[in-house]
Amino acid sequence: MITVFGSINVDVVCRVARIPPPGTTVLGSDYELIPGGKGANQALAARRAGATVRLIGALGDDDISKAALTELEPGGVDLDAVTRRHGTTGVAIITVDESGENTIVVSPGANASASVAQVPTGAFSASDTLLLQMEVPHSENLAVARLANQAGARVVLSIAPFTPLTPKELGPATVIVVNEHEAADLARHLGLSARGDQAVVTALARRLDRTVIATLGPNGAVACGPQGLVQVPALPVTPVDTTGAGDTFAGVLAAFLDEGADLQTAMANAAIAGSLACTRNGAQPSFPTRDEIAAQSG
Repeated sequence: MITVFGSINVDVVCRVARIPPPGTTVLGSDYELIPGGKGANQALAARRAGATVRLIGALGDDDISKAALTELEPGGVDLDAVTRRHGTTGVAIITVDESGENTIVVSPGANASASVAQVPTGAFSASDTLLLQMEVPHSENLAVARLANQAGARVVLSIAPFTPLTPKELGPATVIVVNEHEAADLARHLGLSARGDQAVVTALARRLDRTVIATLGPNGAVACGPQGLVQVPALPVTPVDTTGAGDTFAGVLAAFLDEGADLQTAMANAAIAGSLACTRNGAQPSFPTRDEIAAQSG
């Protein structure tokens, strides 16, 4: 089983011809309210890939919270440990340009109150996977990770949004997931001089003594860990909207690892899923099913 401890947001999405530089204004499309948040996104991606998934997080008691669960509830994600707090639900304000690239500003809202106290007693076993991100307080991430680690569960941490963590602040995470920009930022933060995706990931894995996976957009993903260097391709697609592609990768990666797949297989399927997500609008509505992933894995 996969437990996701993380954020639940509503994405306010506006499409523009070009991302406005500082000090300028551009006209955009009508806005859309789309369920999102890195925790919710990764939970739904893992569920659509066939995993049994529980989400632990927090919503506000505002009207916009209704939009946050519109994909999770029918998608079959266990929401029993999601709590309501007085105040606002987390919101991500997203602009998407004509090439599918995006900018995102996150207002945490209730996500800032997500707590280890929400974790059910006996939530983890040695056959489970815990999936974490950086849109809830990291002190709570670490507390939940320790519970999972004590039970022998796998702990996967997405350092997204990027946060300059020390090796100690990674806690008991055994798998670190970053995109190429986050990988470079983390390497600089740790004083590593490596250049190039493979070299950066290798240096990070050695420095952190953990498996490190970097997503590379249209170039797939690369990892380094005890199994050596692993690289997988992306599908050749024309992006419509890249929002949520990284979360798709992380959720699907966790789903395949949780069912016993090796790292190469898990990464290959996750890269396929991330590519497919880029061909559809929005985050959660774009996530592929297990059958759609399998149809491309050949």
